[in-house]
Amino acid sequence: MQAEYSAFIASAYGISAVAIAALFAWILFDARAQRRALRSLDARGIRRRSQASAAGSASEAGQ
Repeated sequence: MQAEYSAFIASAYGISAVAIAALFAWILFDARAQRRALRSLDARGIRRRSQASAAGSASEAGQ
């Protein structure tokens, strides 16, 4: 009886492994693209909002 299901189980594990590997690769490639985009914006002088609010809070605290 196990022989009947072994192909199904093996293919299910294989498909799951391929899907997880594809998601992992997608995350890696997207992270690299986001880092490139941030570097490009930074090079053009566009700063992150969190940096602007942190600088504003520091200057307000000194007053």
